[in-house]
Amino acid sequence: MTILVVGATGTLGRQIARRALDEGYRVRCLVRSSRKAAFLKEWGAELVLGDLCEPDTLPPALKGVTAVIDAATTRPTDSLSIKQVDWEGKVSLIQAAKAAGVDRYIFISILDAEQYPKVPLMEIKRCTELFLMESGLNYTILRPCGFMQGLIGQYAIPILEKQAVWVMGESSPIAYMDTQDIAKFAIQALKVPETVNRSFPVVGSRAWSAQEIIRLCQRLSGQDAKMTRMPTGLLRSVEKIARFFQWGWNLADRLAFSEVVASGRPLTASMDETYAVFGLDPNDTTTLEEYLQEYFGRIMKKLKELEYEREKAKKKAKKRSLFK
Repeated sequence: MTILVVGATGTLGRQIARRALDEGYRVRCLVRSSRKAAFLKEWGAELVLGDLCEPDTLPPALKGVTAVIDAATTRPTDSLSIKQVDWEGKVSLIQAAKAAGVDRYIFISILDAEQYPKVPLMEIKRCTELFLMESGLNYTILRPCGFMQGLIGQYAIPILEKQAVWVMGESSPIAYMDTQDIAKFAIQALKVPETVNRSFPVVGSRAWSAQEIIRLCQRLSGQDAKMTRMPTGLLRSVEKIARFFQWGWNLADRLAFSEVVASGRPLTASMDETYAVFGLDPNDTTTLEEYLQEYFGRIMKKLKELEYEREKAKKKAKKRSLFK
C-alpha cells in the first residue's frame, strides 16, 4: 500500500509519516520544498513536489496512491490565507483523490468545529468534513483538539527561561494528545474496516486548563512561573484592526481562534468508542504528566551536565592560573 501524506513537514504530519514507515508502508510526501523536507527522504519517504493551491501538481502526486492522510493546515507565518489552503486547497485535493481512484482518505479535522461557526478555521474544517463526506471517497475523520508538542513553547520554555507565560482570562480546558499517539490512530484507521465513513474524537485522557499546566510545569522544573494575563477584549480589538488590511487577514483569522480557547468551554470528548473501534489500548496513550515529565527530565539532566562542565572548566582555569 502506498500512502500519500499531506502536511508531512508539520508537527503531526511528520509523526504520521514516521509511523507509516515504521509499519512498513510505502510513504510518499507532498512537499513544497525538498530542502525543508530532506529529513523525510532520509527516513525513507518519497518526496513529490506539489502545492495544494496549485491543483495541476496534485494528480502526479496521487498516481498509484492507495490512501491519503491529510494533516495539512495553514501556519500563522504563511502568506496564504486559511481559506486558500484549508478550503480551496483541500477541495482540490479531495477532487483529485476521487479522480485518481484513491481507496481511503484520512482527514485530520478539529474537535467541536460545528460549535464555532464564526471562527474561520473551525467553520472551514466543518465545511471540509461535509465536502469529504459527499465526495464518494471512503473517508475517516479524526478530530483532535490540541497537541502536547505545542505546550513546550507555550509554557515549558518560558518557565525555564524565567520569561512571562501568557494566559487568557477564561482559559478553556483542553484534552491535549501527543502527536505520536494521533499518528497511531491515523495509521490504524487504514487497517480497521469499521472506521470507514465515520468520524472520531482523538483526544487525551483529560482536559487541562492553562493554570493546571503551569502548576505542573512549575512542579517538574522546580521554578516559579511569571504569568501575564492577556485580556480577551484586547485580542478582539487587534483582530478587528487586522481585518482592515489584506496583509492582516490571516492574522485576524488566527486571532479569531482565541474565542475557542477563551470560551471557558472544555475541549474534550469520550474516547471509549474510539478505542473500542480502533482496537487500541488507552493505557498505551501518553498522558500529559508523562509527556512533560519526560521533557523536563531530559532538560534538567542536560542543564546539570552543562553546569558540571562549567564548574569543571572554572576549576581547571583556576589551577592553571596558580602555576603561572
